[in-house]
Amino acid sequence: MSGSGKWSDLAPRIASAVAMLVVGALCIWLGGWWFIGLASIGAGLMIWELAAMLAPGRDAAARGLGVLGGLSVLVALQITGWPGLFVLLVPVLAGLIVVPKDKAIFAGYGLAILIAAWGLPIFRAEYGVVWLVWLVLVVIATDVSGYFAGRLIGGPKFWPRVSPKKTWSGTIAGWVAAALVGLIFRNFTTAGPDLPWISAGIAFASQMGDITESAIKRHAGVKDSSNLIPGHGGLLDRFDGLLGAALLMLLVALVVVVPEVRL
Repeated sequence: MSGSGKWSDLAPRIASAVAMLVVGALCIWLGGWWFIGLASIGAGLMIWELAAMLAPGRDAAARGLGVLGGLSVLVALQITGWPGLFVLLVPVLAGLIVVPKDKAIFAGYGLAILIAAWGLPIFRAEYGVVWLVWLVLVVIATDVSGYFAGRLIGGPKFWPRVSPKKTWSGTIAGWVAAALVGLIFRNFTTAGPDLPWISAGIAFASQMGDITESAIKRHAGVKDSSNLIPGHGGLLDRFDGLLGAALLMLLVALVVVVPEVRL
């Protein structure tokens, strides 16, 4: 493969990434309805992509599930506490009717999407924007360093049967980059001394989110979850890592006291 071909997707990837970063960062920073709207729309689009992959040929039903998924997040966030989670089951149960096979995959991964979209605005409201900025930067650092290390260094594959492009060099580079983000945040916030290794753990969860989505695509026989984003494929292709990282962060917040973080 020529050098130009090797990097042929870099320009659209960068342009799309910058656009998504600007919109996402603005909504996260503003919080409130801006972030709730972003989470609801994102969840709806991801549910549509998942349904379209697992139920090819049922485009109208997949779009309907996407709308239902976005609305379920929006409604669930208006309900105080855990009862809102039951609303998220509606699109999952509806999907079991639409998806002819792979019902367990749709139910498990679909519920993961909806829980993450529901939990992040709540986490943002309770713990502030700094933790969300840290999470996003950890995921970005993991993805970018893994991309460049994998292309420049290469080497043995991390899990070739599931994700043929992911290398050990890129995986380890992601851990190191995430730890560096944690180190930087530790030095100018009150997050505490454990943040670098916690960041590396979040990076691993991000990579597992990426691998999980890759496994679903391989099972469904598709290259990308959709073609919504130039150079990236679909929202699931771009935010599968954030999904894994967010779920781990939300889980940790259930079992440990999340400290207040101030700049």
